[in-house]
Amino acid sequence: MSESAKLTRQQIYERIRETSKEEYILAEMIRLGFWDETQDKPALTAEFIAQRAALQKQLAELGQKQRLYDDPQKALRELHKTRKKAALEKREQTRIARNEARYARALQWHQKQQAEITWLGEGVSFGLEDTAHNEARLQAQKLPELADSQALASAMGITINELRFLCFQKNVSRVNHYRRFSLAKKNGGERLISAPMPRMKRAQYWILENILNRVKLHEAAHGFVTGRSILSNALPHVNQAIVVNLDMENFFPTVNYRRVKGLFRQLGYAEQLATELALLTTEPEVTQVALDGETWFVQEDARFLPQGAPTSPAISNIICRRLDSRLQTMAQKLGFVYTRYADDMTFSCAQPSANVQQLLWRCKQIVKDEGFKIHPEKTRVMRKPQKQEVTGIVVNEKPSVDRKTLKRFRALLFQIAKDGMEGKRWGSGELMASLEGYANFVAMVAPEKGIVLQKQVTDLKRQYGYTTQPGRITALNKKLFRAKAARGESPRDNWWQAQEAPPPVLEQTAQQQATQKATSSATEALHFDAQPETHAGQVPDKSRSPLRFFWVLILVLLIMILARMF
Repeated sequence: MSESAKLTRQQIYERIRETSKEEYILAEMIRLGFWDETQDKPALTAEFIAQRAALQKQLAELGQKQRLYDDPQKALRELHKTRKKAALEKREQTRIARNEARYARALQWHQKQQAEITWLGEGVSFGLEDTAHNEARLQAQKLPELADSQALASAMGITINELRFLCFQKNVSRVNHYRRFSLAKKNGGERLISAPMPRMKRAQYWILENILNRVKLHEAAHGFVTGRSILSNALPHVNQAIVVNLDMENFFPTVNYRRVKGLFRQLGYAEQLATELALLTTEPEVTQVALDGETWFVQEDARFLPQGAPTSPAISNIICRRLDSRLQTMAQKLGFVYTRYADDMTFSCAQPSANVQQLLWRCKQIVKDEGFKIHPEKTRVMRKPQKQEVTGIVVNEKPSVDRKTLKRFRALLFQIAKDGMEGKRWGSGELMASLEGYANFVAMVAPEKGIVLQKQVTDLKRQYGYTTQPGRITALNKKLFRAKAARGESPRDNWWQAQEAPPPVLEQTAQQQATQKATSSATEALHFDAQPETHAGQVPDKSRSPLRFFWVLILVLLIMILARMF
């Protein structure tokens, strides 16, 4: 459709007034094909008409100015009106340009967020743009080479959005990735455990199987190492003249976020991946707060290794490699044998005259130098013929469980089964939890004795209404979950996925908003007329519906005409 065909009658009148009737007729005749622009045409007439039209236009403008000059107030109003209109148009164009620029930046940021991680919270986001890793060091240790966050998320079998969700650190949050509870110790009492939730545990299993378990440990480390156990930790100290036990205070909390991040950097990973891996394997101390019907988790302190995460023992063993090397070298010079099971350090010597005081002093200095602290109340020096224990195992002649303690335990189980739990006590914690902890410990040292004790404790729990779970099925599920997580596979088909942020939307102009509003009103009116309201026993008035439809149609046509004009 041509430009003239779009003009309204009023616009045609205005164009004639701006030029002349003859000039407009001449333009229309050329447009309609009466005169071919490539052929000769009455140039003199056209030139004359054009000149006259120009003069008439100038005359009209002069007349309009004269009228304004005759009325200064009107002239000022017209000038103000013109300037205001121009300012409004300029303001609208500026706003449209700013909205388009803002939308372009938001869209670019949205696309960037879908491909990489640029922010993970205060205090931990520095260096996320650094993706340079030590390829030679990773290859020497047979560790997976990961280029960036996207590569890490793909290897884990999760989206980068979920990786950001698991790593993000907030001082106050409604989400907590760990479940905290107490667990019975082998000698009674309770140990606070921070068990990761399934989503976090899946990521930690992948880190454990694909990175941490491939790192070579020191031979003195026996805790949570494949092929080693509490029994292998005690065997080197059997039938020794002197046995020295030391314990490191607050072992896991001492291994903070910076040390874990430094560990991954030492393995060869870039600053970006080291930050993300450290955030996945550490947790902050949090306080649970209820406010306005919602539960909030407030971060109290810095991040550290959670006691209960599958990655924490492996990380602590790797960090303690230099500690184990220094302690073993020191022990050999003094004639001692050294082993470590988690935070329990054991030294033994066949010579009764060995210098124990020098051993203790040097050990304290080395432990302090490596960033740890010896528990002052858990240092024991055991000489023959007194009972010698290594992590609860008697090592005087052969590895065994303390006979007197085992006898008392069996007697207690018999009394509870006969007389009930009232007035009974074992250790410092809850009775049933303490009994279960000790039975599990005996099963580790002497399975033939421990299995019987575990069955007795299970029977007592059923007798007194404690809930029990079939451990075999739980173990199988855990094993399958761990295997799938290590391969980067989803544990279930309907596995939870973090919600992705919606793409940005370009802000509409005022004219677009007005047109949309008018169209919506018209659509609602049409919908209302299509379904007239009727009351019980009342016949709808069909005579009014066509009339309403007609006015709605007129309204829609008017909106379309205004949209074309502007």
